Amino acid sequence: MKLYSELAPWWPLLSPVEDYAEEARIYARTLKRAADGEVLTVLELGCGGGNNASFMGDEFEMVLVDISPEMLAVSRELNPDCEHIEGDMRALRLGRQFDAVFIHDAIVYMTTEADLRAVLATAAVHCRAGGVLLAMPDHTAETFVSTTGHGGGDAEDGRGARYLQWSYDPDPGDTTYQTLFNVMLRHPDGRIENRFDQHTCGLFPRATWLRLFAEAGFAGKIVPFEHSELEAGVCEMVVGCRKSEAGSQRSDFLTHGPGHRARC
Repeated sequence: MKLYSELAPWWPLLSPVEDYAEEARIYARTLKRAADGEVLTVLELGCGGGNNASFMGDEFEMVLVDISPEMLAVSRELNPDCEHIEGDMRALRLGRQFDAVFIHDAIVYMTTEADLRAVLATAAVHCRAGGVLLAMPDHTAETFVSTTGHGGGDAEDGRGARYLQWSYDPDPGDTTYQTLFNVMLRHPDGRIENRFDQHTCGLFPRATWLRLFAEAGFAGKIVPFEHSELEAGVCEMVVGCRKSEAGSQRSDFLTHGPGHRARC
């Protein structure tokens, strides 16, 4: 996908870090409240340009993983104190455990149950007993509607970037939908470049999320994402505490957890 490879150097303009402050606080609060025990270390799978980590890193020791070396380069510049690892979240094995595993919207690129199951297995391997997994899909099958969006910004060197985004589901009978990006770039010399990018994303019902969480050993719940810029019910998180050795699970918080993200 061009957005995460050749267009990665433009990411700070296309998705400004300051836009993530509120949602990052929501994720941090959710992780701490859902876990059995203190949350000090967090593994983020699919960190992208590291925007969430730039805020969450103030509260946790974070290890950031992404499959794109170009996006990792962006994140390293933003989060120089975090450990960065290039890897596929479906197959990653670090040989260590964390208090929490966080997967932001990179989870939407899992387009089959097999892919999603593999990612949740990775999360389970790296999450301690009593730790927590938080996944943030853009949509579940129950909440999906066709949407459009736009954004971007300007840099002091004369560069500018704007995008138009359109998400739609051409075949409601499968487990995918399409997101199209039209990206307009202004170079320092004034030259304008137009780029198109198409992403195939996964779309699963709540029942599938909860079943696969349970298979991976997490007591999963669907939790509303309550963000000031979103209408109630637009976005949902999937949160699960990993079974402890005694078999206890933190399900009390998960029925009334916090919620909502600015770019669903």
